[in-house]
Amino acid sequence: MSQEFDIEDIKRRMEGAVSSFQGDLGGLRTGRASPSLLEPITIDAYGSQMPINQVANITVPEPRMLSVSVWDKSMVSAIEKAIRESTLGLNPMTDGTTIRVPLPELNEERRRELAKIAHQYAENARIAVRHVRRDGMETLKRLEKDGEISQDDSRTKSDDVQKQTDQTISRIDSLLAEKESEIMQV
Repeated sequence: MSQEFDIEDIKRRMEGAVSSFQGDLGGLRTGRASPSLLEPITIDAYGSQMPINQVANITVPEPRMLSVSVWDKSMVSAIEKAIRESTLGLNPMTDGTTIRVPLPELNEERRRELAKIAHQYAENARIAVRHVRRDGMETLKRLEKDGEISQDDSRTKSDDVQKQTDQTISRIDSLLAEKESEIMQV
């Protein structure tokens, strides 16, 4: 059974981990309202878990307010409950099929909590990148053992995988530092 090694696949999978991390960071509050803040929230709708943006429209009418326009009136209470029970610490108010979500000022303690959550997201992304690296290295070892590539090729490609891993992790770290300074800014 011949298995091919593809560094582009490794890069694509590592990039996927970074994209997922950026999505997670987008859901963390800073001080400004952003529709991406509510995107990680899922609602039990029509017998399955759905992202909030698939059952409602999220807008920013004011800098410190989110407005959620629910498409199906029967979903209003489920969406309100999901927002309230999320880790974001928000208190939504319902007005017909519109849910208003005021963003309170962030105190120092809440800023530190959000920074810790950002660090957890970063660590999860690093772990995902290391898993991709491990898969690539195992493929190279298997190919070398099966005699499909030479020891020199294996070593060169291993160095490429490690270099890609280092670049991706440093990118994750810089995104984390940027988000952390944004969170801590008063």
